[in-house]
Amino acid sequence: MGELFGTDGIRAVAGRYPLDAATIERIGYALGCEMKAANASAGELSILIGRDTRESGVWIERALARGARASGASVKSAGVITTPGVAYLARWLGASAGVVISASHNPYTDNGIKVFSPSGRKLNDALESAIERRVTAGAAAFPPFIDEGLDCDDSLKERYLEFLRDEVGAGLDLGGLKMVIDCAEGAAYEVAPRLFSALGAEVVAIHAAPDGRNINLDCGSLHPEDLQARVVAEGAALGLAFDGDADRLLLVDETGRLLDGDYELFILAESFKARGRLAGNRIVATVMSNLGLEAALDSRGISMARASVGDKYVLEELLRVGGSLGGEQSGHIIFPEISLAGDGLITALELLRVLASSGSPLSALASGFTRYPQVLVNVRVARKPPIETVTSIRDAMLALDREMEGRGRLLVRYSGTENLARVMLEGPDQAFIERRAHDIADLIARELGAQEER
Repeated sequence: MGELFGTDGIRAVAGRYPLDAATIERIGYALGCEMKAANASAGELSILIGRDTRESGVWIERALARGARASGASVKSAGVITTPGVAYLARWLGASAGVVISASHNPYTDNGIKVFSPSGRKLNDALESAIERRVTAGAAAFPPFIDEGLDCDDSLKERYLEFLRDEVGAGLDLGGLKMVIDCAEGAAYEVAPRLFSALGAEVVAIHAAPDGRNINLDCGSLHPEDLQARVVAEGAALGLAFDGDADRLLLVDETGRLLDGDYELFILAESFKARGRLAGNRIVATVMSNLGLEAALDSRGISMARASVGDKYVLEELLRVGGSLGGEQSGHIIFPEISLAGDGLITALELLRVLASSGSPLSALASGFTRYPQVLVNVRVARKPPIETVTSIRDAMLALDREMEGRGRLLVRYSGTENLARVMLEGPDQAFIERRAHDIADLIARELGAQEER
């Protein structure tokens, strides 16, 4: 990671570096120059921009457009649209790049910039580094930036809706199905209710009145309590919880129980295998996915590869092995045969297809997977040496592995965005794993110079 780009694009408090207007203009200009250099034979340089519902998105979009136009690019705006919607439209339009202005599940005061290549895949590290070098080159390297205005092309949103309804959702009949949708006051607030209603479902939409400041506020995939209660009160078959930019999805079954991405992967893997859609009888998850998922899949003849945390690493592994299904506990699920970006709406359609064809309630579809108890402890650290180089921590981890004798799983890793070490421990005994996880966390705090956050 560099000064600007983190593990998922650029993210910061809106109005502060690097999301101040002057820096954003430079980012737009650098992006245009680098995409032109990377696609020298591609013809016209064009950039598509979309944003979520944060109040800062409007001025950030205009600043980015000013910079991009100064590089010679033409700029289109899709207005408020989901992150994967931009990825799809960039590919459909043949744009040089698709840019999303969103901070995903963060509060409204934050915002961010994510860039997709013409394939609909997030930019690689080399291009991000090249953009960063241009941005930090100094004021003399940039031309004047002129505001020419930016109109929203509503037909682009309609095209994305048509893709979801008529292509991904082809043949799916949701007649007689009642569902509750939590739109997180975010980018899915319009398209999600329209999509599922068009397929015949009875839709109850909540948290679908964004005001620029309420995105993710006590709602959506990070705060699903309202959705859980509403599903039960409405007697609905299920609930869908999106985050602010709708690239992730969590489920609520008819009893009000929350089902995360591990449950989604289990349900989809079983169905894909039965229908001959599961390439290699294998899925890709991450190092954070529950050990119970691995055990449940193994008993059904399905193997599970683990990638590093981050949807881009899941995608890399899927493409490497030719997989057809992968994802994260957070609800980022990827179907590379459909899209190279995690899309909460596509995930919902694929899960609804399983539900509609099974004739079983969602709780029954999830019942074959028993989650192992899992403890996650965050430890504030002052430095981040490779864990295996700190002898006392390494030895304690090895000793715990021997003590568990294959009946549990320990993972220690650093956060990619904060000065934290994360200790995750799974096993059949809740009291044991809590005690041992905190033992490791206390040791890390002593060795790496900070106190544990509990």
